[in-house]
Amino acid sequence: MKSVALHNLGCKVNGYEMDVMQQILQERGYKIVPFDEVADIYIVNTCTVTNIADRKSRQMLHRAKKLNPDAVVVAVGCYVQTGEDAVKKDAAIDLAIGNNRKRQLVSILEDYLNNRESEDTIIDINHTDEYEEMTLTKTAEHTRAYIKIQDGCNQFCSYCIIPYARGRIRSRREEDILHEVKGIVAAGYKEIVLTGIHISSYGIDRGASELLTLLAKLNMIDGLKRIRLGSLEPRIVTEEFVQRISAMPKICPHFHLSMQSGCDAVLGRMNRHYTSGEYFRTTEIIRKYYPNPAITTDVIVGFPGETEEEFDITERFVRSVNFYEMHIFKYSKRQGTKAAMMDGQLTEAEKSRRSAILAEAERQMSHAYRAGYIGSETEVLVEEKKEKDGRIFWVGHTPQYVKAAKEADRSQDLVNQIIKGTIVGFLEDDVMILK
Repeated sequence: MKSVALHNLGCKVNGYEMDVMQQILQERGYKIVPFDEVADIYIVNTCTVTNIADRKSRQMLHRAKKLNPDAVVVAVGCYVQTGEDAVKKDAAIDLAIGNNRKRQLVSILEDYLNNRESEDTIIDINHTDEYEEMTLTKTAEHTRAYIKIQDGCNQFCSYCIIPYARGRIRSRREEDILHEVKGIVAAGYKEIVLTGIHISSYGIDRGASELLTLLAKLNMIDGLKRIRLGSLEPRIVTEEFVQRISAMPKICPHFHLSMQSGCDAVLGRMNRHYTSGEYFRTTEIIRKYYPNPAITTDVIVGFPGETEEEFDITERFVRSVNFYEMHIFKYSKRQGTKAAMMDGQLTEAEKSRRSAILAEAERQMSHAYRAGYIGSETEVLVEEKKEKDGRIFWVGHTPQYVKAAKEADRSQDLVNQIIKGTIVGFLEDDVMILK
């Protein structure tokens, strides 16, 4: 029995695909071991979203070869797809597998093990309309499963390499999604998160958006308690869209709306296809149909040419929206994108300063949002046990993705159960107490 060590880099889509690859390997009899142990085979599911991500991918591949020089080191995914020439020259990499070939990992790997040669394992991702079907039956998490519904992106934001790494939009068949979710629910999972490279585009490659139809069918699956949406583009969140999903009780009132900047001039340079005003109206529509929804976002600070005035506009805008949480990224140059060649590249020190300002705004807004639930009744899907000051707490998330903990004795096991109670205060800065 050969041993395999796996390491995943990057997004939730990569995480889903890595779970499926591990599942396939285990079904074929491979022994999975930690990545820092000596293994016969090392597989790194790579990321290429920034130059730093490329470097981390290379570092993990080289670390694997140092752990066992005789091992077969396999590079998989986005870094392989965009850096094919460099990958083929890298002596630490024995086998490279691009995107849309991950399902064939074992057959490609075994062909290499038998012949020490491999077929062409990197397709032209920009000229395929095939969705690579993969089905997950279990995941490392015990309560929540990520479900991939599409791949690829047609947006071509000026800072982003992903359309070149993942190709054009390709939507998964509805029946395959429903089959996978029913299997996951039968295995005991109560919550799913729909993920993809650009889930707002689900169905567009077949002629029209199919996301609402899919959600309606998922909402009817017996035993499924919660449905979370991954990152949404603001333009999909119309009055009709929110009105319809608000009638689906399993959809969580937790919306991650991709933003990147609150300044129209910066949004234009980013090639984002909306204005700050349009974005703000989207949040108003959500709040019209949901009482106190959790609205989260991504923000890039220090984009090329971002002036102090433009940054100030963004800071004021995020406070006016009043987000629950923000994921704040310092702009990182990615070779091969238009933004990398733009004038006005900011220093790391300035990007760090601006990032700290938004982080403080996020801390204030997030604390106020959580505090607003004190005295409210809610439900928590328990995910883990935590010990604090000799006391046992069962910790999980509310539908709004607010973390909450309920004290209980050691003999109880509440994992994967939905418990009800009233939020009475803070256990920690980011954890509420449920009684």
